[in-house]
Amino acid sequence: MKIYRYLLDVVKKKGAGYLVLVDPDTRRGDDLAIFVDRLNGSGVDAVLVGGSLLVDSSFQECVRIVKEHSDIPVIIFPGSVKQVSGDADAILFISLISGRNPYYLFGEHVIAAPMIKRLGLEVISTGYMLVESGRMTTAEYISNTKPLPSDKPEIAMAHALAAQYMGMKMVYLEAGSGADRSVPEEMIKSVKSYIDIPVIVGGGIRTPEDARKKVMAGADFVVTGNILNDNDNIDLIREFAEAVHFKKRG
Repeated sequence: MKIYRYLLDVVKKKGAGYLVLVDPDTRRGDDLAIFVDRLNGSGVDAVLVGGSLLVDSSFQECVRIVKEHSDIPVIIFPGSVKQVSGDADAILFISLISGRNPYYLFGEHVIAAPMIKRLGLEVISTGYMLVESGRMTTAEYISNTKPLPSDKPEIAMAHALAAQYMGMKMVYLEAGSGADRSVPEEMIKSVKSYIDIPVIVGGGIRTPEDARKKVMAGADFVVTGNILNDNDNIDLIREFAEAVHFKKRG
């Protein structure tokens, strides 16, 4: 529970947490090491590592490099059962509750659970919900599931409450990598007001202003990924962190 409690403490102290997602298909080797070094001291609260599609076997090496260079917790954000590593501090044990594909609701979990226990990874059970974003995302395609309609927050509310009642520790509202539209603030506000567990929001968040809007709508954690893959945007890391940490700023 060490990392989970750390995350809760971040929200208590700073108002919300800022997480950066590292995709092993995007950054490798020295480029990855340099990127993680930039995250240190820039206000990022934790690093997520994972992706919906891995085109090679770089995951283990990616986690190792991130952990070696990171001064903040490293949390696996798995796209499949193959994305498990003992070098990380914790893993989001994700159930794709927005879809009805049993393999991603519970199937892969049975395979992964013994490996996770053997490695001694801290588990943070998370209800994962894909939200319609204007285009088909990799996660939607790979999982063969439909996203929740973005204009029907009541559906997301019911799914999130079910996750809480099933004992999950967090819910994750995901527009998807490279989404045309991020998760609507109305949906975030509705879900947050309906449940008692932290809400993570990611996908399609391109500016610090966007991130701040998600926090003000109720997001406990904001995740950025693709926007930082362009090295011209690296300087935005601190701005994102400042936008998310509204209590610390105030």
